[in-house]
Amino acid sequence: MQLIHAISELRQPSQASVITVGNFDGVHVGHQRLLRRVVQRAQEAGVSSAVLTFDPHPTYVLAPDRAPKILTPLPEKVALIEATGVEVLWVRRFTLALSRMSPAEFFDEALVRGLRARAVVVGPNFRFGHRQAGDVQLLRQLGRERGIEVEVMEATRVRGQMASSTRIRELAALGRVNLAGRLLGRPFSISGPIVRGSGIGRQQTVPTLNLAHVDRMLDGQPPRQLPRSGVYVTRTRVAGREHESVTNVGRKPTFGEHELTVEPYLLDYRGGHIDADTMEIQFLHRLRDERKFPDAATLKAQIMRDAVRSIGYFRRLRFFQRVLAAPRGESC
Repeated sequence: MQLIHAISELRQPSQASVITVGNFDGVHVGHQRLLRRVVQRAQEAGVSSAVLTFDPHPTYVLAPDRAPKILTPLPEKVALIEATGVEVLWVRRFTLALSRMSPAEFFDEALVRGLRARAVVVGPNFRFGHRQAGDVQLLRQLGRERGIEVEVMEATRVRGQMASSTRIRELAALGRVNLAGRLLGRPFSISGPIVRGSGIGRQQTVPTLNLAHVDRMLDGQPPRQLPRSGVYVTRTRVAGREHESVTNVGRKPTFGEHELTVEPYLLDYRGGHIDADTMEIQFLHRLRDERKFPDAATLKAQIMRDAVRSIGYFRRLRFFQRVLAAPRGESC
C-alpha cells in the first residue's frame, strides 16, 4: 500500500481510482466491508483502490472539548486499512481551512482532481464539506454532474447492533468489551509503551506490567478509549509472545487514590525480567468492578480468584475452538 500525506506524493498521479472517504476510527466490521467493496470495484474496473482519511480527527480541530476518545491511533489505523488490500491511503492533515471548503469544493479538489475518482463508495451516514452540509443525496448529485458513480452501502449490523465507532466507544465505556469486539471484528484492545509502576503489585499483591499514560495525549495522538474501570480477562502481547492475563483498569483504591492505570498480570509469569518497551492488551471478558479492599492480603486473595476464573475462561475457550475446528462427525 502506498501511504501519502499530499496528492503530489502519488507515484501514478494520472491513474483513476475507486475511493472512499472517512475517519475510519476503529476500522470496524462496517468499515472493513466498505473497504473490501472499494478494492473489489477497483479490481473489476482495472483502476486503483484508494482511501482518503484525516489526521487528527476533525473534532479535535473544530471542537476539542467534545472530541471523542480514539479507538485506533494513526499507525494502527494505517495497518488495519492496509490489511484490507487498499492500494493508496491518503492521510490528509485536517485543518480549519479544509473544514471551510464547501461540499462541491471538497468533491472537486480531493476526489475529482486529486484522486481522479471513477467511483465513490460510502456509508449511508456520510457527510462532507463545511459544517457537514453535504450528505449522500448531494454526493450523488455531484457525481451525476461530473460523471462519477456513487454507491451508498447499507449500514452493517452485528446481532442487532449498529457497527459504528460511536457505538463501540459506548460499549467499551460500559465494560461490554465482548460486544465491542464483535463490532470491531477482533478483540477490543489498547497498546502503548510500558512504564515502571509504583511497585505496589510486586511488593504487596502480584507483579504486573503497566501501560503508559493511558488517559492522556501520547506522541501527539489523542487519548485512547478505555474500557470501564474494573477487572478483565485479557490477552497481553509483549516481547513477541501472547500471554493469557487478567487486567485491572482503575486507580488502585485499596492503596489510596492513584492516577488511572491499566495493569495486566500474566498468568504464566514465573519471575524474571521481561525485556520489552511496548505491549498490546486485548480485552475479552469483564469479571468485576474495581473496589477498595481492607488490606493488601485481601486484595491479593481476590486477584488469585480472578486468575482462577480467567484460567477457566481460557480453558473453555480452547475447548470450543477445538470443537469448531474438528471435522464434522468427529468428537473432541
